[in-house]
Amino acid sequence: MALARTSRSTFSRGVHPRDYKAATADKTSEPMPFVREYVLPLSQNIGSASVPIVKAGDRVQRGQQIAVPGGFVSVSLHAPVTGTVTAIEPRPRAGGAMDPSIVLQTDPFSSQRLPTSQPIDIDAWDRDTLLKAIQHAGIVGLGGAAFPLHVKLSPPPDKHFDTVIINGCECEPYLTCDHRIMVERSAALINSTKLLMRLTGANRAIIGIETNKPDAIEALRSIARAPIEVLPLHVKYPQGAERMLIAAAMGPEVPAGKLPVDFGFLVSNAGSAVALGDLIETGKPLIDRMVTVTGPAVAEPKNLLVPIGTSVSAMLDHCGGLLPSARQVVLGGPMMGMSLSRLDVPLVKGASGVLCLDELAPAAGEAGPCIRCSRCVEACPMSLNPSRLVRLARAGRPEDLERSHIASCFECASCSFVCPSGIPLVHWLRIGKALTADRKSKQ
Repeated sequence: MALARTSRSTFSRGVHPRDYKAATADKTSEPMPFVREYVLPLSQNIGSASVPIVKAGDRVQRGQQIAVPGGFVSVSLHAPVTGTVTAIEPRPRAGGAMDPSIVLQTDPFSSQRLPTSQPIDIDAWDRDTLLKAIQHAGIVGLGGAAFPLHVKLSPPPDKHFDTVIINGCECEPYLTCDHRIMVERSAALINSTKLLMRLTGANRAIIGIETNKPDAIEALRSIARAPIEVLPLHVKYPQGAERMLIAAAMGPEVPAGKLPVDFGFLVSNAGSAVALGDLIETGKPLIDRMVTVTGPAVAEPKNLLVPIGTSVSAMLDHCGGLLPSARQVVLGGPMMGMSLSRLDVPLVKGASGVLCLDELAPAAGEAGPCIRCSRCVEACPMSLNPSRLVRLARAGRPEDLERSHIASCFECASCSFVCPSGIPLVHWLRIGKALTADRKSKQ
């Protein structure tokens, strides 16, 4: 049974960073030109890596399946361009890891048109076949987590969905790609929401949008009809997190240890929903995504529709390049994004932005001592005690970390944002999670 709806339009705790969205909020998206080489890591989703079904020397067509799911919690990969497979080998990606990847060289003489595909008649297909089609289309959550959509649509037999919630918050500062999707493809989003309702059996849907996107609210409200509701939400971070959005839109919070499906909720990012609609209506797999390239250290901030596997350096070049003042490039937003040590890494499905900054984040060695101010406790949306968790991580105490619910932390960085001593709390929380994971692996 679903939690009861209240009149509350935000969640408890959280923080209020400046949104820095003005540079791209009103910029219509544009397609990223095709480049010479694309690198597609086989691990682009939560769960198992994809398994390649091509080899070096194979010619592939744009949209062709080139890797199949490596398990139930896994999805396919598709060629973003027509061209030739030049290698399947480890290549660098954000974070510094070398991941097994399929490398494609673009055919410069190809028109790069997608082959014509038939729409999917969801009334004629049985549910299992339709879910397999979604899995083999490679659709995952495009808000950052990259959780396979077909898994989310496969609840346990004793669970069912009452409400679909579309996540249009985009609470990370600087990023506007979801904003532009809601404005430019509002009709597609409404149709996709209806599709999700049909697939889940839900009897209502809510599209939650923060009030700093009035044009998106207006565009969707002008065409939405009951039982789809467009709900304006107060601007707060991290409202785009699944549990926070449910609390903001529906009222009570999903307790720790429970999942949204336990209360009848399915939450989908706006971009993911539109990707599903594109699959159903045109047969298009997930081969590109909207990306915001922005920040004070890039020449021309833009919203781009970018083929998966495009290098960060190519996107920056298309946006006029980095300015001489550039000091840091982040894949994602400033709160949860990953600082890059090199720019030849590829765009993956879960990456929504490239942020170019003209100053570095404070180094860990520059942090002052904890002054027990409790601001991190007041900010944590999961009601954790980040300061205590960091002390336990520094002391190497995984058992106490588990008892203190470190697994509930989703690394939103609200604690680091408010810390007056500049302590890199999220850095230590990640170390704490690694300690608990290592302990469990040895049990």
